[in-house]
Amino acid sequence: MELASPFWLILLLALPLLGLRLRTPGTARSGAVRFAENRALAGGASARVVAARALPWLSLIALAMLIIAMARPRLLKEVVPVSAEGIDIVLALDISGSMKAEDFKPKNRFTVAREVLGDFVDGTAGDRLALVVFAGQAFTQCPLTLDYDMLRGLLEQVEIGMIEDGTAIGMAIATSAARLEKSEATSRVIILLTDGVNNAGQIDPITAAKAAGALGIKIYAVGVGSPEGALIPLGDSIFGTRYARNPDGSYQRTKIDEETLTKVAQLSGGEYFRAVDTEALERIYDHIRKLEKSRFEVKEYRRYDELAGRLIWPALLILALQAFLSCTWLRKIP
Repeated sequence: MELASPFWLILLLALPLLGLRLRTPGTARSGAVRFAENRALAGGASARVVAARALPWLSLIALAMLIIAMARPRLLKEVVPVSAEGIDIVLALDISGSMKAEDFKPKNRFTVAREVLGDFVDGTAGDRLALVVFAGQAFTQCPLTLDYDMLRGLLEQVEIGMIEDGTAIGMAIATSAARLEKSEATSRVIILLTDGVNNAGQIDPITAAKAAGALGIKIYAVGVGSPEGALIPLGDSIFGTRYARNPDGSYQRTKIDEETLTKVAQLSGGEYFRAVDTEALERIYDHIRKLEKSRFEVKEYRRYDELAGRLIWPALLILALQAFLSCTWLRKIP
């Protein structure tokens, strides 16, 4: 616990003087009576007399509580790091059919990517995040927000098959850049995760990257998948799992257009990364977070539980009780 305004405690030094005053009855304007001896009162003081003697001390106790309340006692509830300049980040997630590839054993690429994105959201504080998903088209699943719980919930709702299949990388970049175009944050970033080659959409990745770079938006491109590629499951049948095939009957294998993704990142001032497994993908997102955080001074925002109210209300009740008793049961007759 700490005090936000401790200088108010100086007033507590006056309380002993007030207490000394209360211990000296018989002064001017006092209703007390001095006796040379108390043998006439050998029967002991009644409850009313004891209460009358204690009544002035209630105001002293209430005053002490109010002084401490003015010093604002509080408990530290949470420390939140906040970027002084502000960072806006759009997470662009590929949900095309090839993300079902199971080279990220025991899960497929999409499941792992969604989990890692969720961890990234949970580890973010003070920066606005948005979520864009894409396959044959791209759309905004969540606009820029500081409500990480809402974003996490919307991320959990994302599934492969939500939109027509394909890999519209250029559209994903353009949609993400549109979310950041009017942002006033000093740093604006797109983290683009995909496992394929651009084969859909009206905008090619290079054009979209140049436009993003012109707006001062950096792109961190992340290619997911093993170097040799992976089979693309189509579903289960009575004969087992079926996989996508080429027209000649051979199995299709996913591949990443690393050349294009590298150029997309370079054109915008970002970087390209290759993730071949879950651990590598986690390290990449942590690295990107550190790259951006290191550019700005980070301040701390502290949240407190104020405790003054726990003293003010009892003090007011004590004063009210004192006033009630002094006007009724303990009333003095002049």
